[in-house]
Amino acid sequence: MRIQELGHVVLYVTDIDRSASFYREALGFPEILRNDQIALFSGGRIHHELLLIGVGGRPAERRDGEPGLYHIGFKIGDRPEQLREAHRELKAKNVAIVGATDHGITHSLYLLDPDGNELELYVDVSDAWKRDPKAIIAPPRLLNLE
Repeated sequence: MRIQELGHVVLYVTDIDRSASFYREALGFPEILRNDQIALFSGGRIHHELLLIGVGGRPAERRDGEPGLYHIGFKIGDRPEQLREAHRELKAKNVAIVGATDHGITHSLYLLDPDGNELELYVDVSDAWKRDPKAIIAPPRLLNLE
């Protein structure tokens, strides 16, 4: 057996309508199916990349450094100006932005969804990792998107 690619992510959410609206409206993720308990999203690469399942309750308390999901990364382009534009759009929509980082091979913007799940929106800015896998772990630097 050999894993070929990461296929999809499934998240339990407290409010399916609120979360589906966030991924669709704030992030522009194409919603392909919705009912009162689930919402499916696909950028067209595969049948679905994200499935939200409404379970009610309250968002779980997130603690840095504890086992569990840290963040989900979504590629939004290949040019730094695409990330700056996303930053402007998200600020205008009052999305909770928690940071921005230059990873050398990617530029990343970090934000929270309505349940506090951390998301990374990134653009690829180098393919140096293809020649040297150590480029992936280059020391991160702060990224100014203003």
